[in-house]
Amino acid sequence: MSKKKIQAIRGMNDLLPEQSPLWQYFEGKMRSLLARYGYAEIRTPIVEQTALFKRSIGEVTDIVEKEMYTFEDRNGDSLTLRPEGTASCVRAAMEHGLLHNQTQRLWYQGPMFRHERPQKGRYRQFHQVGVEAFGLEGPDIDAEVILLSARLWRELGLMEHVTLELNSLGSSEARAAYRDTLVAYFEQHHDQLDEDSRRRMSSNPLRILDSKNPEMAPMLAEAPKLIDHLDDESREHFETLCAMLDAAGIAYVINPRLVRGLDYYGRTVFEWTTTALGSQGTVCAGGRYDGLVEQLGGKPTPAVGFAMGIERLILLLETLALVPDAARSQLDLYILPMDDAATASALLLCERLRDELPGLRAQLHCGGGSFKSRIKKADKSGARLALLLGEDELTHSTATLKFMREDREQQTLTQNALGEALVELLGHRDN
Repeated sequence: MSKKKIQAIRGMNDLLPEQSPLWQYFEGKMRSLLARYGYAEIRTPIVEQTALFKRSIGEVTDIVEKEMYTFEDRNGDSLTLRPEGTASCVRAAMEHGLLHNQTQRLWYQGPMFRHERPQKGRYRQFHQVGVEAFGLEGPDIDAEVILLSARLWRELGLMEHVTLELNSLGSSEARAAYRDTLVAYFEQHHDQLDEDSRRRMSSNPLRILDSKNPEMAPMLAEAPKLIDHLDDESREHFETLCAMLDAAGIAYVINPRLVRGLDYYGRTVFEWTTTALGSQGTVCAGGRYDGLVEQLGGKPTPAVGFAMGIERLILLLETLALVPDAARSQLDLYILPMDDAATASALLLCERLRDELPGLRAQLHCGGGSFKSRIKKADKSGARLALLLGEDELTHSTATLKFMREDREQQTLTQNALGEALVELLGHRDN
């Protein structure tokens, strides 16, 4: 049998213990924010029927054509690891009757899967937080989801480093008429189109506008703009949305080439982008998809939402040095019996402190060793304080507090006074 070590699949990464506090910090911020806006969490399977994504995302998109992880199970059914979260959320809401004559504000988080070339901040298994609102057709809900994302940027310290881009794709009828105009324009400039764009001419010409080929940029800049071909209702919807964002003090750029990569979008589309990671990158994107529920077999239901990639946002926080100290260390207190004779008493004291201070993050030293090695482990733990118990402390029912991250003299306190002292020093009693 081969002794070769088995490694993780390329582009599917482990999250190590020193990285998880930052993820927990971000997820905690997001979870708290969504609760404050009245959004309820939904959790869906990571595997769905392949038809769900072909019907929702579009068969001529890069995701469906090139990137999905699709396989046949033992029954011969075609299944796919979810490449995005909206389709699964819609399927679940329809299946369980959540959209019948009611509105819903839902959110989810978890892993998504796309087979593309791994690079920093973009992986084959990646994680998203998504927000979806159903049953609301006015521009006010569009404004709310954008304001929700803007509040997250402010709370993370990112607002100065991101730009909001907006566009409207109009109604399906307006897009169909615009498509004919756009195809006529591209036919006049056929020799300037790359191979990928020529392929899309007959299947999805709007996606050509999103091409990153610099040689096509001047020609695309002169292409007819969809925003100039909107139906009256969509134009009014978009203008009202812009007025609401203006009133809320949210700056934005209207980008007529913003079309998004998924076929189900219509009317409002938006992206939050940043240049802080080098070339311009998207950190959050979304828009309206009023036709998707009906497309998947349900009754016509207006809907709007967004998704953001957690890996890219974590990378942005690290690049801009916006990671707070609280997101780096998981421990408040390291309880250290100075010799084996104190271990049993230290164990009981640790449990008593956990009872008294439910939010206390404390770790008990286990495994013995010399006093020097124990102190080294206390320091390596990252804890702010170490609580020392030795022969003298056991005799007098005291404990010694050692400050691991501050230049302060250690303190000896009675064990009964430890709880209040830790509240004062650490600033919390519970979660």
